Amino acid sequence: MTKTVSESLSSLIDQYLVMTRDVMPKMACEPANNWPVRHDHCFQRIVLDSVCQRVWYESIKRPAYKHLDYAQAKLAVTLCNQIIAGQIDLSLLNLQSLTWRGKR
Repeated sequence: MTKTVSESLSSLIDQYLVMTRDVMPKMACEPANNWPVRHDHCFQRIVLDSVCQRVWYESIKRPAYKHLDYAQAKLAVTLCNQIIAGQIDLSLLNLQSLTWRGKR
């Protein structure tokens, strides 16, 4: 059972990294997407802050991808998929992230 959970966690983290490092930055360059960020670390900040409901590094050790638990990784992947599908407003998530950080 533990092995399956570990493999599942590893798979979720891999998906999260592919989406935040490759997929979303490429999508951000498309004229149709009027996203407020373009860089991988910005997508990771927004997603992880949303997962933690505050500044992520107050809850997760650095580097985050090595310290996500299963529930956090699952939620991160879900949020990434929703952003990519246009089901969640990335601009609103970004504003909330900046608010938690005192930058808004």
